[in-house]
Amino acid sequence: MGIVIGIDIGGSTTKIAGFRGRDPFPPQMVTSSDPVSSLFGAFGKFTYDNKIPTSDIERIVITGVGAAAVESPIFGAPTYRAAEFDCIGYGALYLSSLEKAVIASMGTGTALVYADGKKIEYLGGTGVGGGTLVGLSNYMLGMNHVGNIMHLAQTGSAEQVDLTIGDVMQGSSLPQLPADFTASNFGKISETASQSDIAMGIFNLVAQVVGMFCVFASRMVHDSNVVLTGNLSKAEIMHPIFDAMAKQFRVNFIIPENSGYATALGAALCFDKGAKLEQILSHS
Repeated sequence: MGIVIGIDIGGSTTKIAGFRGRDPFPPQMVTSSDPVSSLFGAFGKFTYDNKIPTSDIERIVITGVGAAAVESPIFGAPTYRAAEFDCIGYGALYLSSLEKAVIASMGTGTALVYADGKKIEYLGGTGVGGGTLVGLSNYMLGMNHVGNIMHLAQTGSAEQVDLTIGDVMQGSSLPQLPADFTASNFGKISETASQSDIAMGIFNLVAQVVGMFCVFASRMVHDSNVVLTGNLSKAEIMHPIFDAMAKQFRVNFIIPENSGYATALGAALCFDKGAKLEQILSHS
């Protein structure tokens, strides 16, 4: 039975997933200094770890910002290029077992698509995402590793930096918003705020901006299911923030297992879904 491999090539990080028939292989991620090195590092590790001979590969489908750098088939296997939004949609539906949903791909920025199984529609997005988190943390805290920033934030409180509805209303709430909801991110920061408080405030800012974009998208397409994917979706410190927004705005946020690999999985599924693919041919 032929093997299909999907590869999501970022600027320096490549994610790879695949199927033998309907059986998935464990997805993997490799980081390197450039997209091509990252691609071949991921492909080599994936095929070696799973004992996959090149002759068994039916096709390879690549996507992501680094896919444009690939100019010839990968190790001679039939290689195709797929639109990233299609891959985001099909991968998220596969992981969530839903037939339709709004999907937020939380990478450096955040892209929103709506997938109904037949059509993938790009809804828009925001420049707020993992790049925002790392950039602000680097500038404000001198830290640029998400794991370390998250560890610092665990002992912090966003209430020490954010202005809440209760602050504005002198302890009261609004008819549709509780007192502890944010009125202004970083609107109350003071000299006494700790680094942990600032770190939590940054996570809160990113999660709330992305979450509200998801709420608006959900209302626009009249679908309450929102699947969160991408590397940033795995940041557990943000999950209670999404839970609070889900309860308040009646949106069902879903973070499936392997959410960080949704785009790579979607790439592997694109062919069978009938998505438009561009075959990469050898140069004569």
